Amino acid sequence: MLGVGSTIGAGIYVMTGTAAAEYAGPSILVSFVIAALACLFTAFSYGELSSSLPVSGSAYSYAYVSMGERAAWTVGWLLLLEYGISCAAVASGLSGYATSLLSSFGFHVPAGLSQATFQTVPGSGGMAITFGWRCDLVAMLAIAVVTACLVRGVQESARVNTIIVFIKVGVLFLFVFCGLFALHPAYWHPFIPEYRGGFQYGIPGMFRAASIIFFAYVGFEAVSTASAEARNPRRDVPIGIIGSLAICTFVYVCVASILIGIVPYQQLNVADPLSIAVKAMHQPWLALFVNLGATIGLCSVLLGLLYGQTRIFFAMSRDGLLPSVFSYVHKRYHTPWTGTILLGVIVALATATLPIDVISDLVSIGTAAAFGIVCFTVIWQRNMHPDMPRSFSVPLGGVRIRGWWIGVTPLLGILFCLIMIVPLFADMARALIHGNPVPALLLLAYAGLGFATYRFYSQHNSRFALSDDGAIRNTRAD
Repeated sequence: MLGVGSTIGAGIYVMTGTAAAEYAGPSILVSFVIAALACLFTAFSYGELSSSLPVSGSAYSYAYVSMGERAAWTVGWLLLLEYGISCAAVASGLSGYATSLLSSFGFHVPAGLSQATFQTVPGSGGMAITFGWRCDLVAMLAIAVVTACLVRGVQESARVNTIIVFIKVGVLFLFVFCGLFALHPAYWHPFIPEYRGGFQYGIPGMFRAASIIFFAYVGFEAVSTASAEARNPRRDVPIGIIGSLAICTFVYVCVASILIGIVPYQQLNVADPLSIAVKAMHQPWLALFVNLGATIGLCSVLLGLLYGQTRIFFAMSRDGLLPSVFSYVHKRYHTPWTGTILLGVIVALATATLPIDVISDLVSIGTAAAFGIVCFTVIWQRNMHPDMPRSFSVPLGGVRIRGWWIGVTPLLGILFCLIMIVPLFADMARALIHGNPVPALLLLAYAGLGFATYRFYSQHNSRFALSDDGAIRNTRAD
């Protein structure tokens, strides 16, 4: 439930429409499969690592145990893009559906309180960014509610998440069932629209769309962050990771097929594409259910992603790579409450100001890079610790090259992650050439901030650094 709840969210509710309208058309269905394959090979790698290293912290802890502090910091900083920053994108999508839901009851939220400060508009060679006196208050309130739930406790959050998962998956299948009676097969043709240059349609557009909806799969590995709180992590975590990925892929393909069959894909470049499809079906009651399901469902995504980020920061703080405020545990609720509140404030500010288009590309880059490192960690572990007990091993075996074991599955995972990253960097370079440096500057600023934090704080306060003086600080709570 944590995996499904963290995964099914803004990717299917928001980004599917944009990817189909701008890049892939009906071939978005193939894009989902390409993105799923990248995640599948990574899921197998996560499964092996979680079964042999049942520790909290996800890929960060795996890298720390396997390759040391610097590799762990790199992964941890990338995971902030995948979990923390992606919360801002999810909250932005939630704001769109919540505003639409409120309007159906006669409550009209002003645009200045439901849109980010910076907005993207079509520009030459990519996205142009405009500034306005706006603040997405709806999204900020959603993050505040989720943050309060996480401070309250894990068991309470898990119960809420389970209920929400059933609601949002049920609403999506209701949409699919009703949509079967309103299909226009002609909208699926041509399946691969004619190539128009750059990444617009054709085969290049299909892969560019895959790199965008790769964002839709962010969260399935949130299961691995809960290893320390699972009853039987060696068995439960691999099942949770791979099972949630399979369920989500099936749901995505079903929903996307119906969505494109109801509305021409050219009309889906909106914040709430499912609402557009329901309006075309002329079913007001279904529109209410879809908006309600999307609003509630995206809350569970926020819950899972923010949960994962707080546990990663807890592990990094415990190791001295981040300030100890992120590992203070509440005496009553037994949760890292100060770190959760601080992270909630940061995510809320990002949500109120940054546009979802730019956020989603940054999230996809960080996710693909982190996934690639996870796959490499499996190869490293197999060669450095070949005799370590593994209750789950990646399939397809491997080959020996100069004595080094190279697994087929992790190697394919690395390859597919590169396939996800290349179109994103190519589009970023294209925008830069055409006079729009904002996406590249944001990425460079994020990388520079990460380097400076490690260089001037983490490197001097980590357990490795302090162990030389015999002054290891233990931030683990009793």
